Amino acid sequence: MTYLMSLFVNNYHEILQSNKDPMVDTWPLMSSPKPVLLILAAYLTFVLKIGPWIMERRPAFELKTALILYNAFQVLFSIWLVTLTLNVNLLDLVFTDTCKADSAPADGVLQNTLSIGGWWYFFSKITELLDTVFFILRKKYNQVSFLHVYHHTITALFSWCYLKFLPGEQGIIIGFLNSFVHIVMYSYYLIAALGPEYKKYLWWKKYMTWLQLIQFGMMLVYLMYTLVFDCRMPKALTYFFVTNVVIFIYLFSDFYIKSYNKPKRK
Repeated sequence: MTYLMSLFVNNYHEILQSNKDPMVDTWPLMSSPKPVLLILAAYLTFVLKIGPWIMERRPAFELKTALILYNAFQVLFSIWLVTLTLNVNLLDLVFTDTCKADSAPADGVLQNTLSIGGWWYFFSKITELLDTVFFILRKKYNQVSFLHVYHHTITALFSWCYLKFLPGEQGIIIGFLNSFVHIVMYSYYLIAALGPEYKKYLWWKKYMTWLQLIQFGMMLVYLMYTLVFDCRMPKALTYFFVTNVVIFIYLFSDFYIKSYNKPKRK
């Protein structure tokens, strides 16, 4: 994880010079990678070191009300992000020649969707770091796995890069897929937060992992599509995205096998 972040920082100026969007630079947290990297550094320091140390001699927090409100917010937030894409014909973005670095959005509606949805999608990745913070405060250390921390860290950086560097309208595809999956995921967490009496409604947990794997598979196909059709975006950045999607597929597949395909004891 540290190596990938260092690689990104070392190649940042080269990538920036190849595809710079002055409008994006005016948005909060977007003028340089320093703010998001500081946020992620603080996040990793807290969840891996400071948080467990603080909670070592303290009882776990209950946080039931906070979790219900937080997960309900994330569900509504994800629904709103998905509805923004309804203003755009997603099939046209995939099957027409829009993957050009110098291509401009076709109309004001699309431009507005890119401007509003792109930044708020990135912002959602920052708010989702609270998932891990809640685990620490509740002493659910078993859920603070490498998969969980890596996924949240890289996804935040991933979304920042997409908003900053991805030309044209391609970021809408990624945002749509991920936001749709998060409607399902945070609905699950919301039901779980209501209490043990609602556990009987959570039988579909493993299917949620299926949905996440399908999402990553579709993202991988789409990213390969942008390479095959030679979209004029930084190739190093595309390979960075592809590498991480492959890692996500491996980690989530490994999680699924260990969680649901273990041989049952006699």
